[in-house]
Amino acid sequence: MFPLRAAILAVLVSVALCQDDYDYRPPSMLGPSGPNCDPECDCPIHFPTAMYCDSRKLKFVPTVPTGIKYLYLQNNQIEEIKAGAFDNVTGGLRWLVLDNNQITNAKIQKGTIDKLTVLEKLFFSHNNLTEPVIPPSKSLDELKMMHNQISKFPAGLLSDKENLTSIHLQHNQLSTEAIGGAFKGLKSLVSLDVSHNKLKKLPAGVPSSLEILYADYNDIDGIGAGYLNKLTTLRYLRIAHNKLVDSGIPAGVFNVTSLVELDLSFNKLQSIPEINEQLQQLYLQANEINKFELTSFCKLVTTVNFSHLKHLRLDANQITYSSMPPEYSNCLRHASEIIFE
Repeated sequence: MFPLRAAILAVLVSVALCQDDYDYRPPSMLGPSGPNCDPECDCPIHFPTAMYCDSRKLKFVPTVPTGIKYLYLQNNQIEEIKAGAFDNVTGGLRWLVLDNNQITNAKIQKGTIDKLTVLEKLFFSHNNLTEPVIPPSKSLDELKMMHNQISKFPAGLLSDKENLTSIHLQHNQLSTEAIGGAFKGLKSLVSLDVSHNKLKKLPAGVPSSLEILYADYNDIDGIGAGYLNKLTTLRYLRIAHNKLVDSGIPAGVFNVTSLVELDLSFNKLQSIPEINEQLQQLYLQANEINKFELTSFCKLVTTVNFSHLKHLRLDANQITYSSMPPEYSNCLRHASEIIFE
């Protein structure tokens, strides 16, 4: 089980870094189109469950024929999803890709997305949504709505999505209050990205299954005491480009054994927060740090007790290499890179 879970996590991290990617094969690679297809699109006879309607200057979603499971509609000029568009595939459509269009909530007619009962992946990035669009499917495992204008996320919309593992909401207008109850009830969520929003606090109510949390480019000035104690599997935490100050960092808040990467760069910290010895990557560049305290990394140094930190960035602060005490090499014995400038 462990090697499989590690492989899945590696994929999720890769996806988090390339968030507009999905498994897409151009129809030209899959042979001629079959007869049971909208004339505006291609349904390759060698991949008969997919319909390719991407990059065709479409203004609305064409009628989808029976048997289609994967629908690609990205890179069009779609403004409206008309009623009946998905009537033939309400119980069969698995993937719906609507990225890079001009869709608003008001132009999504009832009886369209709200009837997709087995949808697994919904890609709705780079549109004009002001609130999330959630299908009734309990099979939903990936939700991407980046680069919209979403400013509210009503509580309970995701409460029955027990298979949802990945949510991407970066580059929206979300406030802390707007997502207060958005993630409650989720049992399988592994990756959550809420960077480039208007959050003042890390999101509340996230499940203990979470392994990746990105909250870069917000207005976060502090972390709640015990926040990370509830996230016992969290491995990657990024809070770069926020407003963190020392007074907003409770003692030991980052001293949790699960974390392997912590990014606190581009904030207003004046000291290095206490971390756990298991942490491997720590990014603190572009803060106001003026002292190097070894106790931030090691409380006790012995043959078996020492920091496992491999990479440490302290450039663009107010300390230099000479700020480190001579005994740092015993504590940071695994550090292959410590950057001061």
